[in-house]
Amino acid sequence: MFDLVDLLKKEEQTTIKEEKLTTVLFHQTEACRELVLEAFRFEGITAPAIIENSDSNIKQHVREASIEIVLVELNNSLNVSLDMERISHLLPNNASVIVIGSEDAISTIRNLKAMGFYYLFWPITKQELIDFVRSVSDNRMRNSGLGQNRIAKKVAIWGSKGGVGTSMLTSEIAFQLSEQKNSNCIVVDHNFQGGNLDILMGLRQFEKRKVQRGALSGSLDVNYALGMTRKINEMLSILALTSEELNELELKDYVGTLNKELSKQTNFIIEDLSRSANSRQDLNYVASDCDSILLVLEPTVSSLREATKVKSDLEKAKSKARFFIVLNYTMQEKYASVSVEEIEKYLRQPLDVTCPYEPKLDALLLEGKRLYQQKGKMSESLCRLTSLLIGEKPNQSKSNVLQRLLKRV
Repeated sequence: MFDLVDLLKKEEQTTIKEEKLTTVLFHQTEACRELVLEAFRFEGITAPAIIENSDSNIKQHVREASIEIVLVELNNSLNVSLDMERISHLLPNNASVIVIGSEDAISTIRNLKAMGFYYLFWPITKQELIDFVRSVSDNRMRNSGLGQNRIAKKVAIWGSKGGVGTSMLTSEIAFQLSEQKNSNCIVVDHNFQGGNLDILMGLRQFEKRKVQRGALSGSLDVNYALGMTRKINEMLSILALTSEELNELELKDYVGTLNKELSKQTNFIIEDLSRSANSRQDLNYVASDCDSILLVLEPTVSSLREATKVKSDLEKAKSKARFFIVLNYTMQEKYASVSVEEIEKYLRQPLDVTCPYEPKLDALLLEGKRLYQQKGKMSESLCRLTSLLIGEKPNQSKSNVLQRLLKRV
């Protein structure tokens, strides 16, 4: 006799389990959206989250969930490489990224590969998409593939001398990247015996982590390196060390080793080199290992002379890092001993950002307020500086435009 109940039970037991894969698609076209959804459903793979491709959407969604694979459609892009470089700081290093685009150029594939991204040329079939996604997933399981090449962008903030505002800029850039740009950051303090970075970052009862000599010979991995940092907010941490047993050179070597591990887990490593103008070891490190260098000076003869020397040394070292010059007014402009024209003449390069004198700076910082969030020219300068670092087009203030027009007249 036909038993319908038994038949239904057997069907339940033989139901194919849905393949679990945590993915998200940031799409630009309806055609890509439909193809991805249909392909995943047909193969029995968990459907990806579908979100329209925009910087704000990427910024919000990617950090809210544990994503294994990110699909980014750039079929409407005029320059795939530049667009991916612009949004790379929004993507977590532990996710594999597949770029879908119709730009048919070997240079595009090479550029994306160098950034640690996969490239899938459009148009594609459903089977090609699924095969590619599964291949990327297999690479993740084996801890291989392009995702392993994605490491943090290293930004060195170098003071021409002490007291020019290097630590202040380090703090403001780090908070803006983590709070406003939604990028994961680690600040590295290269002052092992003192400094005021903790005050500038609003850290109370802060103590640098003490390092024993035995730590140098111990096993060191990502978890250990993360354990040496202190979390400031969800997206920002600080690495600040000290030691009674190790000298400064040994500590710098140790920090470099920790940085190699930490770079796998964050978007930016921001190095506060506020007291390292005379350190040859730091200069060599910055020239060879950092992606961007911010040279900070104040409008004084001594600061300009040291800045000129540092710039010359970096040029001799043939550094490939992006180089920015920041003039920070630590005093009122009328007390400056050199003018902007003189600074640009001796450095043989125009200033990238000028930070005006802020008389309320100390009071604002002690109140726990961030300078980049305030109104005024200082905030504009800080936001411009951060935009330059991440490849965004800085917003020109009305005052800057007016000044340029007046110069032409």
